[in-house]
Parts: sequence; C-alpha cells; structure tokens
Amino acid sequence: MSITSALNSAMTGLTANARLSQVTSENLANALTPGYSSQKLNLSTSQYAAGVRIGDVERNVDPALQSTTRKAQAEHAKVGVYSDFYARMSGYVGTVDDSTSISAQISNFDAALVEATSRPDSTERLHDLSVKAGLIVQSITDAAEGLNKQREAAESSIDVQVNQLNNQLKELEKINARIVVSKAAGSSTTAMEDQRDKLIDSVNQSIPVNVVQRDQGRVALYTVGGVALLDGKAAELTFDAKRTIEPQMTQANGLLSGLEINGLAMDTSASGPLRGGTLVAAFDIRDNVAVEAQTDLDAMARDLVERFQDPALDATIGATDAGIFTDGGGAFDPADTVGLSARLQLNDLVSLDGQAETWRLRDGLYAAAQGDPGDASQLIAYSEAISENRTVSTTKLGTISSDLNTLSASLMSRFARDSDSANNSLSYAATSYTELAQAELALGVDSDAELQNMMLIENAYAANAKMLSAIDEMMQTLLRM
Repeated sequence: MSITSALNSAMTGLTANARLSQVTSENLANALTPGYSSQKLNLSTSQYAAGVRIGDVERNVDPALQSTTRKAQAEHAKVGVYSDFYARMSGYVGTVDDSTSISAQISNFDAALVEATSRPDSTERLHDLSVKAGLIVQSITDAAEGLNKQREAAESSIDVQVNQLNNQLKELEKINARIVVSKAAGSSTTAMEDQRDKLIDSVNQSIPVNVVQRDQGRVALYTVGGVALLDGKAAELTFDAKRTIEPQMTQANGLLSGLEINGLAMDTSASGPLRGGTLVAAFDIRDNVAVEAQTDLDAMARDLVERFQDPALDATIGATDAGIFTDGGGAFDPADTVGLSARLQLNDLVSLDGQAETWRLRDGLYAAAQGDPGDASQLIAYSEAISENRTVSTTKLGTISSDLNTLSASLMSRFARDSDSANNSLSYAATSYTELAQAELALGVDSDAELQNMMLIENAYAANAKMLSAIDEMMQTLLRM
C-alpha cells in the first residue's frame, strides 16, 4: 500500500466514523421520540481509490409492515367509533340491572296498576300510577334525546375530520415539495420523511390510504376505492355541517349534507370508495345506524301510545282524542311515526304537572265526572292492555308479536347485543393493531445496540487516527532523509 492510498483510507475512515457517530447520536437522542425511524448510514468501498465511500442515510422502515399496520390502525379507529355509539345507546335504553331503564319503568307502571286495582279509591295510588306513567315517558324521551345527540356528535365529527384532512393534505403537499428540493441539494430528508409518515398515519385513521411512491422522493395518497387524495396537489374535501339535527333529517332526503372531493359527490356508505376509517363510520352512524335505532325506539313508542289510545279500551276516548300517552299532547297520527319517541308526553289531564285529575285513570280519561270509587274495571283493562300480544315492526328485531314488557325487554336486549358485538370487534382490532404496532416499533431505535455501535465507532476512529499519526511519522522521516 502506498502512502497516498494509506492516507486516503485513513482520512475517509475518519470522515465516515464522524458521520456514523452523528447518525448514531441522533438515533440515541430520538429513542423515545414518537414517529422517529432509526437511521442507518450506507458505506461502501470506493471504486477508484483506497478508502470508504459515504452514501445516503436510510430510514429503517419496512413498507409492507407499515402498510399492514395502517390497515389495522384504520380498522381499530373505525370499530372504536361504533363501539362508543352502541355503548352509549345501550346506556340510554338501559341494561338488565338498571332500575331506570325503559323496561324497568314499564314493569313499575304495570306493578302500580296492580296496586291501584286493589284500592281504586286510593288517591295516593292513582297519583303514584301517574308518576310511574310519567317515568316511562321520561325514560323514552331521554333515550330519544341521547340518540339525537349521537347523530349531532357524528355530524360534528365529520366536520372536524374534513377540516383536519384538508389541513393535513395541504401540509403533505408542502412536505413533498420540500423533500424534492432537499434531495436535489443533496441534503438528508429523513426527518421530513418521518414527519410525512406521521401525517399519513393521521389521514389513514379517517380515510384508509394506499401510499404510492413517486419520483424525487414524493408520495401520492389514494383511498382504498381509488380516489386521489394527494398526487402532486392535495384534494379538497367539502362538507356542509348542520348545527342541529331533527329525527326526520337524512342525507337521502337532502336535509343533511354529503361529502364532496374536488367538487365530486362521494359515496360515503360502508362499502364506498372511502370505506374503512372513522370518517365513513361517522357518516354511517349519522345516516344509518342511528336512524335504525331511532326507528326501533319510535316503534316501541308507537306501540305504547296505541295500546292506551284505543276507544275499545276506554269508552270515553273519541276518535280524535289522545290516550294516556300522547304525541306532543295530542292524538297520535299513524302516518307521522318518525320522531315519536322524542315527542312523547303524558296526557295533561292525568299528569301531576298538569291538571292532576288522576281519578280519570280509574273512571275514564274524558269522563264528565267522577264515578264509583270502588270500580277498578278500567284499571284492570289497562293491565290487560299491557299483557296483550300486539304485532310490532322494527328494523333490527323484525316483525314480532309480543306484550309491552317483552317488547321493551327485546329492545333493551337488542342494544346490549350490539354493544357486546362491537366491544368484541374492538378487542380483536385492538389486539391486531397492538401486535403490528409492536412489530413496527421493533424496527425503531435499540439503545443498547446503538451504544455498542458507538463504542465500535470510537475504536475505529482511534485506529484511523493512529494510522494518520503513523503516516505523519513516515512523512517526517522521508523529509529528514
């Protein structure tokens, strides 16, 4: 080996070790930084002279694992939205051990009827019957109000996500441009690529994306269904959020807004091109899942109203008169079922907050005067109305024939099953995502390995420095000769 080649080897070795030390230090400093990918310096043998050739700094990323993890992440986020909805809905309707559930209030009303039947002359028992009827109304209207709030929360979530997506896509467009400039200048882009990956992860939770590599270090983002979100320029999402939502408002009838991307209307169904993330889950809850729950709740409210509005049950009720349970204070119109559960009211004649003429529960709602205080026939008829099997059509339970207590229990069971199913799906999705995320984290910084590398770098640096010292002594000897 000539002195020149030895000198070149030592100098390039020192430079390479200095750069390796810098990369290793950055890895150690960012070992706990979320989203940081461990870096590796590429070194190779020079083809034209002795020494080391310093290459690019690479991020330790597995594209296949990253793509699989993002799919699991989007699924976990989506299932979490459904799980939260069903848990809240089950809480509104009530559970088996809930003393304030709709089913429990109907059972209490049935028991109060038995008590009043045994002493029809007791004003206190008739008052208690009115209170129990009022609690049924309150439990159903509270559930309807809670359900409507969930639809409004979904609407708000859509609006927030659309704004976030627009900002994130614009930022990704800027990062793409900065990476192109940095690569052209020969600068490292690893930090910007880490930042870009974090933004892509955020977009992926709302809308699952496929990442397509472009030239000069840029990336393009497409949805699972092939809609371009970023390819050169960022797409623009538009959505017209409503402040309040009424039960009859849906996207299908044009009273609620859909989603547009670059001015084109998007199919936001669970099987559409944007499927799989929290954005479509929010649309599905607002337009389908919550509407189905509303339909079932309205079906139960309708059955309750019609049972006690039948003139065959109470001869004093006319064709246009309301029963014990009313539609906003008036008679129920079978053609106007949507939102009935939210409009349900106790008849003002027997309500303690109204005229409080609870004797009408015994003698007939529209009786001209009080009758025989010992006559319990009307109260017995009410009890029989509760136990009568009637045909009720619901969305998830189908068409069933049941008494009022069984119907309310079936409705409660329906939401409990949906909640359990959503929780099981969430548990599975969480496990899958956690395992894949752990596998991805394993590609991150191993501080023990990096410290060992640092020791090896120091030894190599010392060896190259010693070689330079030896070359210097040789040069000095030659000059003295």
